[in-house]
Amino acid sequence: MLDTMRAVDEEFATDVLAGLGSSQKTLPCRWLYDERGSQLFEEITDLPEYYPTRTETKILETCRGAIAAAAGPGATLVEYGSGASVKTRLLLDTLDDLNCYVPIDVSAEFLAETASQLQNDYPDLSIVSVVGDFLSPIAVPDEAQGSGRTIGFFPGSTIGNLSNNEISEFFGRARRDLGDGSSFVLGADLKKDVSRLIPAYDDAAGVTAAFNLNILKRINRELDGTFALDRFSHEARWNEDASRVEMHLVSQIDQTVSIGNEKIGFEQGETIHTENSRKFALEELVQLAESEGWTMSKVWMDEEKLFSVTMLDAA
Repeated sequence: MLDTMRAVDEEFATDVLAGLGSSQKTLPCRWLYDERGSQLFEEITDLPEYYPTRTETKILETCRGAIAAAAGPGATLVEYGSGASVKTRLLLDTLDDLNCYVPIDVSAEFLAETASQLQNDYPDLSIVSVVGDFLSPIAVPDEAQGSGRTIGFFPGSTIGNLSNNEISEFFGRARRDLGDGSSFVLGADLKKDVSRLIPAYDDAAGVTAAFNLNILKRINRELDGTFALDRFSHEARWNEDASRVEMHLVSQIDQTVSIGNEKIGFEQGETIHTENSRKFALEELVQLAESEGWTMSKVWMDEEKLFSVTMLDAA
């Protein structure tokens, strides 16, 4: 089935063909974040409609001293899905005598670029990068471990991309990865009016649309795909039952697309579901964490209670 494809990441090919072969076509959101996708996401975080980044940043500016005090000297900071590590700089500037920073990201190219920029700005900081998917077990490298506490950092409400089972599994893996005596700093977007949500995922400038469509470009490039991007459009939907914004790519016509030797048929209006962004009641998220060996020690929110930053301690 994959014999005519170029040498590509076999896991990517398997996920794409399996997802597009489902009755509700899907693509796992982690594949949105190739180098270009990661760049586009960073552009999204600066958009006026996209409140989560600036709201979380303000919260972190307020609480970073408390996080540093809890971490103590010589901590190791492990960031899941690090991206451009913009918000991480608030902690890097505040943590006392940081032992090591361990950014984890699925995009090797973007991770290398970010690590290089950080090393220039923090020449004395030890940085040990890990290429990986935070949905898989991540071992903190031996060379990154020190005598201080290990602090996990998962900002941006990326946890909203996950189902309850995936969240529970993630919390359990993080508890094992980070070890006894560790803490975990989690950013999560809270439930709010839909009129505030949809524009954040369907901006007027079309950057989110470009981000979503970029995965089709990636399939064309890496898997010999034949997607015509002008035959698909981006759509953000609110799913009340699941309390989430969903991103879809909508086929504008009846069409057939090739991926290697495979033919994928689309009816007009049929969608590819690419990403979820859940909005949480804080108590339900804390309950999931506590079931996997964490206890909530502190929580900070903005005045409008749009977003939360929670510190969890290993139970």
